Amino acid sequence: MLKKVLIANRGEIACRIARTCRKLGLEVATVHSSADRFARHVREIGESVELGGAAPSESYLNIEAIIAAARRVGADAVHPGYGFVSENADFVRALEAAGLTFIGPRADTIERVGGKASAKREAARLGVPVIPGSEGGMTDPAEVLRLVRGMTLPVLLKAVAGGGGRGMAVVDTLDGLEGRIESAMREAEKSFGNGELIVERYLPQVRHLEVQVAGDGQGHAIHLFERECTLQRRHQKVIEEAPSSGLSPQLRAAILADAVKLAAGVNYRGLGTVEFVVTGEDHYFLEVNPRLQVEHPVTEEVTGLDLVELQLRIADTGTLPLTQADVRCSGHAFEARLCAEDAAAGFLPATGRLQVVDFSRAGVRIESGVDSGDEISPHYDSMIAKLIAHASDRDSARRALLAGLRESTVIGLVTNLEFLQELLEWPETRDATFHTRLIDERHAQRGVLAPAAPSLEHLAAAALHWLAQQRAGSPALGCWTLWDNFTGWRLSSGPIQAAPQPALVLKAGAAEWPVRFSMRDAHGACTLVIGEQAVIASLQPLAAGRSLLQCGGRALELTIRGDARQVELASALGSSVFAAQPYLGGAAGDAAASGQLGAPMMGKVVAVKAAVGETVALGQTVIVLESMKMELHVTAPFEGSLSSLRCRVGDMVERHQVLAEVSPA
Repeated sequence: MLKKVLIANRGEIACRIARTCRKLGLEVATVHSSADRFARHVREIGESVELGGAAPSESYLNIEAIIAAARRVGADAVHPGYGFVSENADFVRALEAAGLTFIGPRADTIERVGGKASAKREAARLGVPVIPGSEGGMTDPAEVLRLVRGMTLPVLLKAVAGGGGRGMAVVDTLDGLEGRIESAMREAEKSFGNGELIVERYLPQVRHLEVQVAGDGQGHAIHLFERECTLQRRHQKVIEEAPSSGLSPQLRAAILADAVKLAAGVNYRGLGTVEFVVTGEDHYFLEVNPRLQVEHPVTEEVTGLDLVELQLRIADTGTLPLTQADVRCSGHAFEARLCAEDAAAGFLPATGRLQVVDFSRAGVRIESGVDSGDEISPHYDSMIAKLIAHASDRDSARRALLAGLRESTVIGLVTNLEFLQELLEWPETRDATFHTRLIDERHAQRGVLAPAAPSLEHLAAAALHWLAQQRAGSPALGCWTLWDNFTGWRLSSGPIQAAPQPALVLKAGAAEWPVRFSMRDAHGACTLVIGEQAVIASLQPLAAGRSLLQCGGRALELTIRGDARQVELASALGSSVFAAQPYLGGAAGDAAASGQLGAPMMGKVVAVKAAVGETVALGQTVIVLESMKMELHVTAPFEGSLSSLRCRVGDMVERHQVLAEVSPA
């Protein structure tokens, strides 16, 4: 019988696994990297061993260090979560050699179905329909190049060991093909330790379904119904649901049967996911994920099962604790992945400190690995939380998730919170007519969007917050402290009206709003002129870091953070970030116009594509960064020559750090 489990992972999944372990009376410990010493999973689980440096290869992928940690804490079993070592057959064998139980499939099963190429061969052997393409993986870029040139475009490149969309590329033109192949292989090698690729015919406008399966390792397997994972950007899932909507009974039955056939045919032990693409009434095998999935909570919501508990019981007893007849699907569930990323800028990940993370009013299930004050690191993924809603029918579940997102507050980093709300309201989401390329195509058509104009209420709240910061920071000036209603350099006599000159300029992107203040009235309200709009407003501090804005007869509760230079706030109207500067403070020059190439986010320099003095074209890649397991290309803002280079391959650079300069031709 299992007694103590070491969770070889981090973030929300480590916290979620620990919760079930404790429910079953199991002791639990975890591990961490040097970057995660004070992370939430370390604090919440309460016992953790440091594995090594921040890079996954030095910590969460370090097999010897994980086994040593298990021995140190007295664990007799290891749960890998998802990602990292969860699909590593060598890790499973090393655990077995150390006398430890791996909570997952056997090593030989992972080798048979964990890689996309080998899994495709197993599926074909068992009569499960597969996508035409290469039979196995390839390590020679020239071989991949020859195969792609001989196929009808578009073609999909996939990392054999990949997941989460990394190491994948859709090839729809032969232009720049060599570079794209090399980039996909390099990304796969860095993310998974294996740069091998397979090539398949790309099927446009398909749906992506996956079936949750469970097996006892002796040829018996069941399904826990399917999940819809079609809403993706760059092959990474954004919103998932269970069950899938719009499948004919015949198609659903065929997909479920093929998933069980494959799991039984390879003597699968534990939980896993068999993934398919669907076009019309046809379905094709995609891959097997021999582990717990990020989106497993939607299956838990509709079946009432604890999937982590199911994993633990199979690992402990070697038997399935339920039969197919025991599994029921009730209602509908949605999950949204809330990430630190800028949807308007092509989903560019963000890193840094989260000032406020608050889901207390969301009213839905929350799975998160961060709290207020924690950091999103460039070394790992950018997910902040998963929000899961369950209801009796699909539209009720969708609306419950939408309401939960609207009541969520994240301040400190740009997030996809508003994009998720928009996505849930798209007609294609409402009626389930989406396909896997929908988000990418929609954003390609729209391009990089200017941020929506902030509301008058948010502008007023930011201005009043700035004013409060100014007052608090000037205790030596009697005019700020003795006269509570004094708000600027003006005589406090005559009718209450805004000062003739602005005291503040609020900026968001290229837009700016000069703000004029009046003195306070008897009720503590102030007349503000924001741009050309005049409004009477007051801002009252509340408990738990919130504030109440009274603005033009409307009351609005907000969470506000910031100082005299920047104000960030969130409310039922969304979120806004403003740069704040005194009216006479001047403005910074535009870095792009000056030729400076800045780092879009914190990351590691992995390639420098030009030398000082070399001519570069508009949009030409000069520097390649790696952050959060993805490559970012820093390009020339205009045609010219590279006049300076301020970084080298291997350097860790901060967000906005100047990496190089281009001089006009």
